[in-house]
Amino acid sequence: MNKDIRFQIECLSADLVLLLMEEYGWDMKRAFDELYSSQTYERLNDPECGLYFEGPVYIFQFLKNEIETGKVA
Repeated sequence: MNKDIRFQIECLSADLVLLLMEEYGWDMKRAFDELYSSQTYERLNDPECGLYFEGPVYIFQFLKNEIETGKVA
């Protein structure tokens, strides 16, 4: 994975953590733990999937659905 893609994923991850903290009232550690253990994050890190091209609010909808239903949309 090239540096540009890695940087984009790191920026999106920071935004997703903030959204998790806001939505669920979690502290930063819990939000990072949830993000890093999710299938959504796994997809975000797959360059062939292309999810890293999307905005954080769009990706958050997948993450939120995964957290609340246990399923990745």
